Amino acid sequence: MIELIKKLTMTSGGAGNEKKVSKVISEMMTPNVDEIKEDSMGNIICIKKGTGKRIMLAAHMDEVGIIITHIEDNGFLRFSALGGINHFCSLYQKVLFENGLIGVVGYEEDIEEIKNVKLSNLYIDVGAKSKQEIEDKVNIGDAAVFEGAFFNEGNRIVSKALDDRVGCAILVELSKRLKNCDSEIIYTFTTQEELGLRGAKTAGYSVNPDMAIVIDVTAPGDTPKAKPSPIRCGEGPIIKIMDRASIINPKMKDMIVDTAEKEAIPYQLKVSNIGGTDAGAISLSREGIPTASLAIPCRYLHTPVETIDLTDVNNMVKLLETVVRSVKDSEIC
Repeated sequence: MIELIKKLTMTSGGAGNEKKVSKVISEMMTPNVDEIKEDSMGNIICIKKGTGKRIMLAAHMDEVGIIITHIEDNGFLRFSALGGINHFCSLYQKVLFENGLIGVVGYEEDIEEIKNVKLSNLYIDVGAKSKQEIEDKVNIGDAAVFEGAFFNEGNRIVSKALDDRVGCAILVELSKRLKNCDSEIIYTFTTQEELGLRGAKTAGYSVNPDMAIVIDVTAPGDTPKAKPSPIRCGEGPIIKIMDRASIINPKMKDMIVDTAEKEAIPYQLKVSNIGGTDAGAISLSREGIPTASLAIPCRYLHTPVETIDLTDVNNMVKLLETVVRSVKDSEIC
């Protein structure tokens, strides 16, 4: 599982530029499903045929990044965010463009206090001395992602793009285990989640499943002076009761909780009034789709050092496999 997560996180794919990631995922999924297709939004839809309920399992492929908005005469690049990046966390980080060019994020030195730094005060230094020198390598509209090396020791995994490549890795692993299953499973790897759940809006409509489960990450409350939250890394996958984008289908919540308790799989419950996942878009598709949102606790979200516990990942795979196999007895849909 570690090597699977590493391969996915170390493949670059910012929001709207997920092609490299989708290619890797398609190759991984090919032996485990009957059909793979890509829609006009770039979502990868992998179908394992079955005679039972149609279950959509979704995770987003994109990661946060930046997009170039202006090239100054002295060769420095101005940029805007692709997703919710923190400008403080962006300072002095490396960014990687699709053509392999590396840049460094700096800020205007006439700012007296760092607390006054805004995204508009930041720039990217690619070592160019003039606009003409860089225009053949970078242009307005080009995107980049933050560089972040993969590291693991024991159960701790640190990497960029764990949001939400760990969700993608969970679905890939799950597809290996569910080759024999009564239900029809539609593994859906979505695009542009970080820009407003965009890929999920079209994927939910076209797939039109009987039910859906979305796998993402969420912030825990186990670091010093963190916002009050009962969520802890290493204490089990999270069942999200509510966030700003969705509220869990009650019958699905009961089914997932009952399954976890029956199988002695640790789990955590979370209620939040901020954030959201693809569940928000999928649950509102067509006349409404029964949807649940599950998550892996992840520290330092939207930075190059996102951190998770591997035991949560393994327990998530176990929980999902058991839930999907039990759907044939469910009265949810």
